[in-house]
Amino acid sequence: MNLDLVEVRRDLHRHPELGRQERRTTAVLADHLAAAGLSPKVLAAGSGLVCDVGREGPLVALRADIDALPVQDEKDVPYRSTIDGVCHACGHDVHTAVVLGAGLELAQRQLPGRVRLIFQHAEEQMPGGALDVIEEGLLDGVSTIFAMHCDPSLEVGHIGLKAGPITAAADAVEVRLTGPGGHTSRPHNTVDLVHALATVATGLPDALSRLVDPRAGLCLVWGQVAAGNARNAIPREGVLTGTLRVLDKNAWQQAPELVERLVQGLVSPYGARAVVTYQRGVPPVVNEPAATALLGAAVRRALGSSALVATQQSLGGEDFAWYLDHVPGAMARLGVRPPGSERPMDLHQPTFDVDEGALRVGVDVLVAAALAAMGAA
Repeated sequence: MNLDLVEVRRDLHRHPELGRQERRTTAVLADHLAAAGLSPKVLAAGSGLVCDVGREGPLVALRADIDALPVQDEKDVPYRSTIDGVCHACGHDVHTAVVLGAGLELAQRQLPGRVRLIFQHAEEQMPGGALDVIEEGLLDGVSTIFAMHCDPSLEVGHIGLKAGPITAAADAVEVRLTGPGGHTSRPHNTVDLVHALATVATGLPDALSRLVDPRAGLCLVWGQVAAGNARNAIPREGVLTGTLRVLDKNAWQQAPELVERLVQGLVSPYGARAVVTYQRGVPPVVNEPAATALLGAAVRRALGSSALVATQQSLGGEDFAWYLDHVPGAMARLGVRPPGSERPMDLHQPTFDVDEGALRVGVDVLVAAALAAMGAA
């Protein structure tokens, strides 16, 4: 493989694109794959693509996500984002370069089957691009699917792996309250909307913590509170938006009805009208045991036994979970922390960056995993 993956990653980092807008990223990937004699196919959504490597036989899939986040890049590096307010703060540029590199390396081998490279759009959105890929039938015939996600808590050269749940379900919640409004000197004559909003903001997470088994790990955190624009006027409308995350799939399935019931109960004494918009995001990523064992063996084969480390289930969400509802597979955590660095640069932050040695590590592991899944190792 002659392609410089570091430069590919930096090019993607300089030109990030938000979900469902990844036209340039898609074109760049298509060009690299076509130059290797492969036949990439752009997804029906117009961004994202798939590309098969190899001949008939067992079909294994490798998935990368290609979209960026609406976050300003604050790093002082030559490959800093050139798009104002958008950057790869979650490492999707790394995931993309790794799957591209693995695919190009596999294309140079005689394979006993096929590998489907899935460069998926809109992972950061709800609903995510994984559902589009599935709807297009691109998992049909796939026996196993693998993916990686950057983990800044792990030093480069290490891979975190866990059978069973490895991420959480993540949903979006909006609570919109309305009332007649009024003067702050006469709250008893109207609906004290801000007070009602504050009651929901504090009361809903508290109530959930008492009505859901603590072992389910349910966590509701608000990211936005908005109401009013004058200190002496009670507003007519206020809104809360946030994310609900939960480790347990059964609790995730019950959450929408419970949130609706609790919100209505909390606002009822104040006379406010509440409209709850509960948007399903993703279920937990649940690594299938056999696929996880195969991926772990691939790590040991490619990097040595010391590279494989245990990891814990996190409250982060990932739409790779939808693939695992259809196909057995596993997601690994790719260490990207520079050696000796005491404080990792966390995901979704304006300063997030990686040790680019992780690219080679990721390629080696995914190549070994794909070969093993096809019965070649």
